Amino acid sequence: MSKKDEESPRVSASPNPPPLPVAFISSRQESTFAARKSAVRKYCCTPTATKNTWDCLFDEGYRADVSINTDNGGVLYAHASILGVNSAVFKSMLSLKQSRAHGRCGQRSISINGVPPEAVQVFIRFLYSSRYEEEKMKEHGLSLLVLSHAYAVTHLKRECEWQLEQRLTTENVVDIFQLALLCDASRLSLVCHHFMMKNLKPISATEGWKAMKQSHPVLEKQMLKSIIDEDIREKERVRKNNERKMYMQLYEAMEALVHICKDGCRTIGPHDKVLKEDQEPCHYAACKGLESLIRHFAGCKLRVPGGCIHCKRMWQVLELHSRLCANSDVCKVPLCRSFKQKRRKQNKKDEMKWSILVRKIVRSKSISGAPFFSSEST
Repeated sequence: MSKKDEESPRVSASPNPPPLPVAFISSRQESTFAARKSAVRKYCCTPTATKNTWDCLFDEGYRADVSINTDNGGVLYAHASILGVNSAVFKSMLSLKQSRAHGRCGQRSISINGVPPEAVQVFIRFLYSSRYEEEKMKEHGLSLLVLSHAYAVTHLKRECEWQLEQRLTTENVVDIFQLALLCDASRLSLVCHHFMMKNLKPISATEGWKAMKQSHPVLEKQMLKSIIDEDIREKERVRKNNERKMYMQLYEAMEALVHICKDGCRTIGPHDKVLKEDQEPCHYAACKGLESLIRHFAGCKLRVPGGCIHCKRMWQVLELHSRLCANSDVCKVPLCRSFKQKRRKQNKKDEMKWSILVRKIVRSKSISGAPFFSSEST
């Protein structure tokens, strides 16, 4: 080995760092998202002195090269570079007017009409310092939403949407809803839509609803249709939830039946089991009802199916268990094997009904994340 090699330090390739844990990544992403959301909403990422400087630049119009004409003859002065950086629409407009500049210092002129002049002033000021006064937002929120959409100022548009969401009332929701549709504010329109569905009766009596009915009858019909459709979907959800609860109760009854016949519960159980008087409280909610049903079934004189409504229910419980049971050879539930043999003689219509019921019971329990009955009944 040469002396040069001996003196040169040995550089070993360092291994790549391990990946971050999933929980850390998700929490970090959530915190980053929350920080960005807070920064957008509160506009607190820039020092106050800097914001004041930008406000001063707008208020004094120092070396302004653009004049903005508003309604009622008002004029605002601004800087083309600031307008163009914050809005691609302004940038395009000012570039077209650059070759046709007039007046001293080549000052260009644009017009913003159709909204109050004060709303235009709040809008242009926001482009300088990303600030606004709370009272001005309350007063000109709708106009600022229109301006931010028309001139593609997305951060102001998001803020306007959020502010309007917080101020929805039965009196203004129709106007905000129509404007949200025109300005392509999808979240705001969806929030208004949900608000209107929940408060349709008082909203339908407002002047805004009457005006919408006259100017946009198709929109009113669509609103009413969506409310009817939502009501139908809600009823369907309630029906399915009730149905799922019923199937889960049947599943729990089957578990309780196996528990009673295998281990015993309270004062009832298999003949070869000695029940303790100081047993712990049973965690099967269906045990109490099944216990009374089994006692009636054991002592009823009309035990034949159809002779007694309570006995008929018990027969159905036993048959349902046999269809869910995985191994009737070792099962301790009475008549489990007999019902499995009886199934071979049933007609296809009855067999199909039972198969559908069993499938729905098992599916309802698998949705809840619990194991199948068939794996616990042996």
